[in-house]
Amino acid sequence: MQITRQADYAVRAVLYLAKLGPERRAATSQIAQEQQIPPSFLAKIVSQLSVAGLLQTSRGARGGVSLARTPDQISLLEVVEAIDGPILLNECVAANGACTFGDDCPMRPVWCDAQAELVERLKETFFSQFIQLNTAPVAA
Repeated sequence: MQITRQADYAVRAVLYLAKLGPERRAATSQIAQEQQIPPSFLAKIVSQLSVAGLLQTSRGARGGVSLARTPDQISLLEVVEAIDGPILLNECVAANGACTFGDDCPMRPVWCDAQAELVERLKETFFSQFIQLNTAPVAA
């Protein structure tokens, strides 16, 4: 299982903004350059994160992108799911009738447990944790 490149870029962009500090904005061109994200791809990502309520955007000379909430209120799960949708290790985890073996499938409990553990880990991981781990200054 692997998250999409788009979700990885979204995580990088949110982390970059989290490191800037409260209520600080950055131009998407600045984020794209410093995080090595193609600018057109970043525009789509910013739009999706904005719709999900994770980022705020503003136009104009003093415009840019900023976090919609503080880093301790934004989880890794929210960012990944805003881009990739709900995490799903196997289709049988989403719907009981998806597997032809139904309740007799010995693998379904393993997939369900693994998915629950992954979702819980990402849900409990907030961007504020990464700021405390890596305190290198970010260019503004």
